[in-house]
Amino acid sequence: MLDVPMVRAQLATGFHGELDTYTLPDLVYHDSRTDPVTLLRSSQRIAGDRMRDYCFHVMVEGIAETETGSPQRRTSTQFVPGILALDMGQAMRMKRPTRAHALAFFLPRTVVESAIPRAEALHGKVISYTSPPARLLREHLHAMHPALSAMDDAEAGHALHVAAQLILAAFDRDASQSHSARGAARAAMLGRIKHYIDAHLHSHELAPEKILGSFPVARATLYRLFEQEGGLHAYIRNRRLRKAADELVRSRSAAVAEIGDRLGFSYAADFTRAFRRAYGVPPQEFRALQWQWVDQPCDLSA
Repeated sequence: MLDVPMVRAQLATGFHGELDTYTLPDLVYHDSRTDPVTLLRSSQRIAGDRMRDYCFHVMVEGIAETETGSPQRRTSTQFVPGILALDMGQAMRMKRPTRAHALAFFLPRTVVESAIPRAEALHGKVISYTSPPARLLREHLHAMHPALSAMDDAEAGHALHVAAQLILAAFDRDASQSHSARGAARAAMLGRIKHYIDAHLHSHELAPEKILGSFPVARATLYRLFEQEGGLHAYIRNRRLRKAADELVRSRSAAVAEIGDRLGFSYAADFTRAFRRAYGVPPQEFRALQWQWVDQPCDLSA
């Protein structure tokens, strides 16, 4: 797909690079960290393969200087605040003169060209985080990137697809009229709020007013975002109960009432009642059953 020319100094001292890849049916995501490097996609390489996706390149750290060929010759310098679009059916040369950390989204040609008119003209274009979709993308990537490795397949796939939709919306001049762009923006906002809730489960101040003060969202919109979760209050309660179940197993020395209090249940009876409704047994019995399963010796001779 890309050639990586090596200079004599690199042959002598070696080259360090790390690459994490997520491959979905309609999206490939790369998270790379490299020493200074040059990436080349030549006309000869293009003629010899079938790779025709679009690549959207996001710098996390470092600089990328990219030169694209005809029909639109561009030289783009991409610092951290910006997204670079590349048509893999056209030639390009990217130089990263320093150590760099970059994210790359490879989207099928049909997907990009159905969303953006004359998408091939984007080749080599860099946009900054000034439009609403681009700002949402930056915030979404900031929340997604460190958490991605801990997500299950469904969560990771959803987060990556939201990022892809926001990228397309950021490059589409008519994004404000796009139904898919609005859907991606809602999904990104929902993901950010869920991330905030998970980070504040132990705060007794976690409430709709606190969330409204932390995000640019109207109260009615906030409640609509969580309709499929049974409502905002139900979502917070269920996340706290899930966290309580984890802590009951991990923290054997902590009193049940203490765990409930830390997670916003001021009265032990309220915590026990809510936990029983969620898990079918009171927290004390849940803890005992989990301990019994963990501590049960395993017969390896069977």
